[in-house]
Amino acid sequence: MGARSIRMPDVGEGVAEAEIVEWSVKVGDLVREDQVVASVMTDKATVEIPTPVSGTVVALGGGIGDVLAVGAELIRIDAPGLPDSPPPPPPKGMAKAAAAAEAPQPAKPPPRPAAPVAEEARAEALSAPASTPRAPPRPQRGPPRPAGEKPLASPAVRLRAREAGVDLSFVHGTGPAGRITHDDLDSYLARPPEAPTRAPGRRPNLSIETIKVVGMRRRIAQNMAESSRRVAHFSYVEEVDVTGLEELRAALNARATEERPKLSMLPFLMLAIVKAVADFPQVNAHYDDDNDVIERFGAVHLGIATQTPVGLMVPVVRHAETLGLYEAAREMRRLTEAARQGVAQREELSGSTITLTSLGALGGIASTPVVNRPEVAIVGVNKIVVRPVWRDGGFVPRKTMNLSSSFDHRVVDGHDAATFIQRVRALLEAPASLFIED
Repeated sequence: MGARSIRMPDVGEGVAEAEIVEWSVKVGDLVREDQVVASVMTDKATVEIPTPVSGTVVALGGGIGDVLAVGAELIRIDAPGLPDSPPPPPPKGMAKAAAAAEAPQPAKPPPRPAAPVAEEARAEALSAPASTPRAPPRPQRGPPRPAGEKPLASPAVRLRAREAGVDLSFVHGTGPAGRITHDDLDSYLARPPEAPTRAPGRRPNLSIETIKVVGMRRRIAQNMAESSRRVAHFSYVEEVDVTGLEELRAALNARATEERPKLSMLPFLMLAIVKAVADFPQVNAHYDDDNDVIERFGAVHLGIATQTPVGLMVPVVRHAETLGLYEAAREMRRLTEAARQGVAQREELSGSTITLTSLGALGGIASTPVVNRPEVAIVGVNKIVVRPVWRDGGFVPRKTMNLSSSFDHRVVDGHDAATFIQRVRALLEAPASLFIED
């Protein structure tokens, strides 16, 4: 009595399955009511699943990276004093097998009582000299496993280890099959073992780390592969003189207040894209290639490609066409921070009509961004550099920046893509035009 089956809940409207991205418990652990036992992911939202009962974990419904349907058993807990939960209905076509399993089986002989063994061990313990103290365990030194053997740990433990600069090959795992738990990592950080003594000279590094692609990284991989496979990509790179824009930005930032904080380059680019899209609606669109339908949008829902601790996410600034410079900056900052902290809502991470991506100071000279399908255009920003530019009979230093943008050639012709980027360039090189109402 008391075996309770906790099933995968419906974590969102229309969601039929979810992926296990982290277990917070293992078989044999004692859990209390409302304790988080697992984290699951669906779309781009991660949800923590608590247990409604207290008891002992007796079975886990899957491993990290497994996808479970809503209603499938997630975890089984022995909760004394509660009735057993009903078993899940058998899959279709398995009725005969279920009936056979329910058929009476020959009675097995009862197990031999273990009491004599326990009494014998107890007698030996009592007869042992009381004055012999138990030696404390000696600290482990050197790698706890052979060179090249992969340490077992969940993605969350690996992330913590990377942030702390810890090599997991030196951490002893106490979980099943030597898996390294959060407690093991905490113990290592509290009292790390001594580094192994190395002989003079360099030694070959034979370590191999095998990382299972799960959670957000799996979804990013699937989306990028699908976009690369189905979208006819072509890229267009143009240089922009942003000297005047940088002077305007510096002047505005010199008068920054709490209501009008300092600005990065991106809010100006947001305004430029909105104004250019009005002249080139074919780039602010979705292409449903399954049904051969193009949807052009009057609204500009601008996706902002954002690097987060769990990978690339694209929060969406909705109706960017209604926002002024500082409104765009505040909304972009709010959404990107929510994405980085993992608290962005599902509706804030979907529905973009065109995407803006930037690597900031790491932007390089040029790049070839991948279109965020079903969108048909993505505008990429490279870093600002000072270059000599020929003007008025001589070379002068100017701040320049490349726009590296990609388009879906099935929908956007090369001429249209080039003239769209030239319109963005013209707006950025004459920044006052960004604030003129058409």
